Amino acid sequence: MSKISDRLNRLSYSQTFVMSNKARDMKAAGIDVISLTLGEPDFDVPQKIKQAAFDAINENYSHYSPVPGFLELRQAISAKLKRDNDLDYKPTQICVSNGAKQSIINVLLAIINDGDEVILPAPYWVSYDEMVKVVGGTSVFIETSIETEFKITAEQLEKAITPKTKALLYSSPCNPSGSYYTKEELEAIANVMAKYPDITIISDEIYEFINYGGKHISIASFPQVYEQTAVINGMSKAFAMTGWRIGYSACPAWLASACDKVQGQMTSGANTVAQRASIAALQMDPSELQYMITEFHKRRDLVFELMKDIKGFKCNLPKSAFYFFPDISYYLGKTLNGTEIKNADDFAMFLLENAHVGCVGGVSFGSPECIRFSYAASETELREAMRRIKNCLDQF
Repeated sequence: MSKISDRLNRLSYSQTFVMSNKARDMKAAGIDVISLTLGEPDFDVPQKIKQAAFDAINENYSHYSPVPGFLELRQAISAKLKRDNDLDYKPTQICVSNGAKQSIINVLLAIINDGDEVILPAPYWVSYDEMVKVVGGTSVFIETSIETEFKITAEQLEKAITPKTKALLYSSPCNPSGSYYTKEELEAIANVMAKYPDITIISDEIYEFINYGGKHISIASFPQVYEQTAVINGMSKAFAMTGWRIGYSACPAWLASACDKVQGQMTSGANTVAQRASIAALQMDPSELQYMITEFHKRRDLVFELMKDIKGFKCNLPKSAFYFFPDISYYLGKTLNGTEIKNADDFAMFLLENAHVGCVGGVSFGSPECIRFSYAASETELREAMRRIKNCLDQF
């Protein structure tokens, strides 16, 4: 009998961390590796947020908070959702968690029974499918391609719905593709979902502010699906607060209460100092973050031009987040320097070992023909990384 549960044995390790750890080990061994693996802003947290954390420590915010978070923070989240998204959520409809990842799994634990189906447009963030496995659900994938900017249509969605469908889980802006759904595309999806009011929409909007193509739209803003939508967001990306671990969900009252119940038996309230700092962050004018968005935009344009010269890369221009997700089908089935390239994970490992550039293969994102690069790195590193990859692949 295995000491490890069947549930855990069904899970995979996060390929993002597998590749970042491999890159870290190579660096420790003295190899000059440029790692473009993790989805983490390379900026420091704005000073006024850090000052709020110092103040919280000095004011002795060192005791348990309410399970769903301090009321003042939930009020700040409510105000932010109204200001930026024209969404009306009461503080009682918000649950603050230990990162947006916990916010998502709270919702899944609250609604999924064994065998329930969760629709995942592919590509999807690596943890989505694994979370569905944890809660006993079954993932149903909708395939996309670079030609459609990795976005599903309303028609595809309707075909994927079955009597077992319990949720639709997606991100917009999307990790890993960098695409986002327009207002018209979301409205078409909302119109389909409104026919199935027992299906919950889980809308991961963590990259909301890192958007170069237009105003972010939340699917919860369409009244026909407001009562069946869980909006997921957090502090990690826009505020460069990845290590502070603050995420949140905004849900219909019945689902918010269920998330509170789940979290109360799992972790209780999130870090109190980080919560107080998050109040200051959410009260900032979004224009105060523009310097980060402008820099990401410049890097995106730079990498796009450099990738055009890399043999075998098929690239679209991502309009949000800070990722490229090129199609590398050209190399599948080839043997490069003794390495058989069966899928994108093999190709990512080849680049790490031969070009000394870390990226993440697309298998765990649901797209085994693509690889993900984060361009949350300096211009110098990005130029050098693309140069190494080009020189490496020009040999074949």
